[in-house]
Amino acid sequence: MSNSEFERVTVRPMDEYNQTLVSYVHPPDWVNPEPANIYDLVVIGAGTAGLVVAAGAAGLDLGLKVALIEKHLMGGDCLNVGCVPSKTIIRSARVVGELWDGKDLGINIPKHIDVDFSTVMARMRRIRAGISPHDSAERFQKLGVDIFLGSGRFASKNTVEVGDKTLRFKKAVIATGARAARPAIPGIEKAGFLTNESVFSLIQRPERLAVIGGGPIGCELAQAFRRLGCEVVLFHRSAHILNKEDADAAEILQKVLIKEGIRLVLNSKVEEVVTVTEGKRLYFSVNGHRDSVTVDEILVGTGRAPNVEGLNLEAVGVEYDKHQGVKVNDYLQTTNPKIYAAGDICMDWKFTHAADAAARIVIKNTLFSPFGLGRSKLSSLVMPWVTYTDPEIAHVGMYEQEAKEKGIDVDTIIIPFSSVDRAIADSEESGFLKIHHKKGSDEILGATIVASHAGEMISEVTTAIVGKLGLSKLSSVIHPYPTQAEAVKKAADAYRRTLLTENTKRLLGFLTKFS
Repeated sequence: MSNSEFERVTVRPMDEYNQTLVSYVHPPDWVNPEPANIYDLVVIGAGTAGLVVAAGAAGLDLGLKVALIEKHLMGGDCLNVGCVPSKTIIRSARVVGELWDGKDLGINIPKHIDVDFSTVMARMRRIRAGISPHDSAERFQKLGVDIFLGSGRFASKNTVEVGDKTLRFKKAVIATGARAARPAIPGIEKAGFLTNESVFSLIQRPERLAVIGGGPIGCELAQAFRRLGCEVVLFHRSAHILNKEDADAAEILQKVLIKEGIRLVLNSKVEEVVTVTEGKRLYFSVNGHRDSVTVDEILVGTGRAPNVEGLNLEAVGVEYDKHQGVKVNDYLQTTNPKIYAAGDICMDWKFTHAADAAARIVIKNTLFSPFGLGRSKLSSLVMPWVTYTDPEIAHVGMYEQEAKEKGIDVDTIIIPFSSVDRAIADSEESGFLKIHHKKGSDEILGATIVASHAGEMISEVTTAIVGKLGLSKLSSVIHPYPTQAEAVKKAADAYRRTLLTENTKRLLGFLTKFS
């Protein structure tokens, strides 16, 4: 049976780029194979977690039978509606930001910057299509994975159904991910709204854009669309954006967004949306005062909902919550010991790299931990993350308050980029590096970086935490001069100076007399 007989997937607009995308990640002429007698692993969901599990298991050349089921687009959110498209348009938007700052660098730029929005979006679609072969059905088939396009559901304790096919398994993995949560705002469904799953289908620029949600997704896209020429109003229910992030870091970004012309409506609640002649009118309240704004489009970025529907999890004893997703233990094992889960369907860390790391744990725990011996734990991961605004905000490990809540005494070293020569030369002095270490020790507990390319810098600190390298060791690492990453060495040197007590000074002074 060809996939086109029971489902045909389109991605708007169906231009040459999106046709290429679909041809790779949900080919309309795909024919599902005849199932093997029994599979070592059946994976439901071909987003990052599912792809890594399937490729990792099949690529070991051990003769394992692996099946991968996907009802929509292989590559999941990351390729299709997440990392790839968002970072592509953010790159275009960053050029505008650099031009805005050109005068401070001695470059006179015309006041009007001509942004060709349709070309920006076409470039995004072209790049996405170009990357799509990495996640394609054909590639994974060549890796030895049986690809089934269609909706998978558990039929019994050891079978999954896809269309008219029944797949028997020894172990199964749920990797169906999450979707954008739909807001409970009266009138918004009728008026229509965008999420990360539909915003990248735009071909014309909305002149006026409302963004609901001041978390990472909302801030990234609000800034990008503002730079690409939209008038943007950003609604957030808390007193400042990124309220789960380091407050000093969030404050820097908040000032940048205001400077760039984004209207921030904080401590707000959007109460109703009404379609009017001029567009879509949002009625909102701030501290009890009611007001309204009219826009052309509404972009919602207020959370994620796990894709648990239609899996028939009750049939196999897998417990789940409609808001939190599939319940797993620290080994990513569900309440059915033969079924595991990975990625957004079961984890608080909703990042591509987190899904990748979790998938590797699942491979080990499902295939190479006989009798439960040698299993890996999710809690053992050291997870960095980045908000890809400009400047970027990167974090790894614990925040100061988090460490204190765990009863750990903390010292914090802050290196402002106004003291880093390369940042000064780049006119990027407003950021900082903040490292938390255990009081009386050089053990690094966590770090936050605010910089133009903070995401590229955080991995050094992550490596140090994973490798149990303290600040003393980092002090001996030579950093090229001038680089903004030199801030890490400055922090390590600052720690070393705290060891220079009066007794140490007397000892050093004594040694100089004999040197």
